Amino acid sequence: MKIVVAPQAFKGSVSALDAARAIRTGILRVVPDAEVALVPVADGGDGTLETLVEGSGGAVRDAVVTGPLGKPLKSQWGAMGDGRTAVIEMARTSGLALLRPEERSPLLATTFGLGEAILHALEAGFRRFIIGIGGSATNDAGAGMAQALGVRLLDAHGSDLPYGGAALASLHRIDLSELDQRARESEFLVACDVNNPLTGPEGASAIYGPQKGATPEMVSRLDSALRHFAGVVKRDVGVDVDRIQGAGAAGGLGGGMVAFLGGELRKGVDIVLETVDLDSHLEGADLVVTGEGQMDYQTVYAKAPIGVAGRARALGIPVIAVCGSLGEGYRDVHERGIDAAAAITPGPMTLDEASEQTADLVAAATEEALRFMRTGVSVFRGARLP
Repeated sequence: MKIVVAPQAFKGSVSALDAARAIRTGILRVVPDAEVALVPVADGGDGTLETLVEGSGGAVRDAVVTGPLGKPLKSQWGAMGDGRTAVIEMARTSGLALLRPEERSPLLATTFGLGEAILHALEAGFRRFIIGIGGSATNDAGAGMAQALGVRLLDAHGSDLPYGGAALASLHRIDLSELDQRARESEFLVACDVNNPLTGPEGASAIYGPQKGATPEMVSRLDSALRHFAGVVKRDVGVDVDRIQGAGAAGGLGGGMVAFLGGELRKGVDIVLETVDLDSHLEGADLVVTGEGQMDYQTVYAKAPIGVAGRARALGIPVIAVCGSLGEGYRDVHERGIDAAAAITPGPMTLDEASEQTADLVAAATEEALRFMRTGVSVFRGARLP
């Protein structure tokens, strides 16, 4: 019997790989001779770096970069075990969580540190990049990132633009001649799970600016700057970023990744599942076990367990989920390929208590789920699992 184990991290408790190992422990208590394939997954957001690095036998590397407000910042990027793919979460270089609420400044915040993290990976020989762009503090359309990689963004006097989205209003010309050649030769997959355009009432500034500290006046100013930026990009680079779905993600970084680096915007979970080669692991599988910290109505929106279930369902493979808790609307997942879901807590306990025991609780819940399945096979089919 072959069982594929593909959970994502239980946030704040265990990594995706440790969750997978715990699930395997529970499986082997019931089916000791099962072939168990561990395929930890993520959805492109928080935790993707660790998941892909751990699952591939890679390493998390430290780097000092420029933070969102221009100050030095200790950050990290991931070197996957293939020696070719680097994983970077822009939230670790230019993220909103790096700032105190009173520090938020979308007019000035920069993605320069993201470009520096890319440079670190280029220096280390990596030429394939997975960039997670959620959680940004910026509204500069990736201008800072581009500048870090050698792109010249010039005003009417031939001077380089300063940091921040507001400065884009002064953009006169874009010079790509000094863009790092190694970046030109690299592949950039961008985890982007929104379809917002760059500008307008559904654009980067209007939809996401307020959560980054933008007042209505700032939103108008930033949107106008991005509209001007889009026009110059179309003229000088030949990319109509205002027509790209997802260009407004992360303060316009989605559009900047396409325009400056030829990035491909895709759902984060699809990038991850292809990177870990889930489809090949599913070949010949009899069961898939996935899971996450809390399964609820939000799970159906491109979360990793749904991505796993969709691929398994296409092959007719049953899927069960072992989760930290089951929240409101969790039964919605049954229509999306997860046949059954179980919570790991056997009784009342605090979140801290559950977090301390997560691995043991996951193993026990998996064991019970498999025992139920074995009983069902016996009762309804007249046969037992090995």
